[in-house]
Amino acid sequence: MPDPILNRRSVLISGAASLSSLLIQPEGWGAPDLPTYTRPNLILIRFGGGVRRQEALDPDHTYAPFMRQILAPWGTLFNQMEIDSIEGVDTSHGEGTLHILTGKYKSFTRSNGFSPRFEPQVPTLFEYLRKSFAIQDHQALLINGEDRTSEEFYSFSNHHLFGVQYRCQVLSLYRFKVYLLRQQIAQAELPDVELEDKIKQLQELEDLDYRNVGSYQYPPLLREFWDQWQQVYGASGLVNPRGDRVLTELAIQGIKRLRPRFMMINYQDPDYVHWGFPSHYTRGIAIIDQGIKQIVETVEADPEYRDNTVFCIVPDCGRDTNPFLSVPYQHHFGSRSAHEIFALFVGRGIKAGQIVDRRVSQIDVAPTLARLMGLEADLAEGSVLEEIFI
Repeated sequence: MPDPILNRRSVLISGAASLSSLLIQPEGWGAPDLPTYTRPNLILIRFGGGVRRQEALDPDHTYAPFMRQILAPWGTLFNQMEIDSIEGVDTSHGEGTLHILTGKYKSFTRSNGFSPRFEPQVPTLFEYLRKSFAIQDHQALLINGEDRTSEEFYSFSNHHLFGVQYRCQVLSLYRFKVYLLRQQIAQAELPDVELEDKIKQLQELEDLDYRNVGSYQYPPLLREFWDQWQQVYGASGLVNPRGDRVLTELAIQGIKRLRPRFMMINYQDPDYVHWGFPSHYTRGIAIIDQGIKQIVETVEADPEYRDNTVFCIVPDCGRDTNPFLSVPYQHHFGSRSAHEIFALFVGRGIKAGQIVDRRVSQIDVAPTLARLMGLEADLAEGSVLEEIFI
């Protein structure tokens, strides 16, 4: 007679396997007849959480001294970039990120009511790249913070000619938690009560992945990446860096182990100013600056990346100037300084020692980066920033 406990256990495990797609699929390639990518590696840094010019660009008072005083002289700085003041364009994080990635304002739909999630309606730079060149999905990486799970899913658009088959891979603590739970459930060594709890946790996490619907795959190299991450930092979350420092570590390890050709890092710590203290904002800028320095040093120490990489640094949005607010440095009122940002380009083929004072738009970033990668962002509406090219 079958053991009812064993039967119940097998049902739990098989249900979890179906839920979380525990069978790992092979690594994703672009079409095999696509050309090899030979342009520079690209590292796009979202100076995120909302950083305005006042605290970033003044060389004598900047909270980002490495970026402004050391890195900027090696490249081209656009100190008059703006988020256009047009109807329906907000100065916020998710919106700004998609302006950067798509080169188009109002390029997304909003969903999920009080917890806004944005779905790109036109291709992201990741999709343009993977559709144009024979690049594996892990060679296009999005590095995200654990506190913004809504941003986990900017890796592909809903455009009918692009979409999920050209998505990038994502490194974040959210992805690690999902991977860890899947592995723990698959090993089937937990007591029944603990197994049920792990399955429930996995269900809750995968429900956040409203676009992939639990089908996000971890190809072999990502499995190896997360296994090595766990060997160093364990599974508790109490050892690894947190906040934007973990994004820096994920980016550095991603460069070393996955060898991306295009990486975007979505820093976010300055937004902790919403807790009420100006130092949360300024300290967040300094943490990002330290991260940029570490990533640049990593690139400079790597023969395959040194002299063959372009950095682009651009904020998602600026911040309001209103000294009468109890919480300073907001960005939801749409004041002028919330629209005022900047962009810095440094690296192979980029003019050095140049500051461009003309007004340019945030949506100019995508077509410019597309040109650097040797492709056309056909659905972007911005203009190529021609001044950067030697």
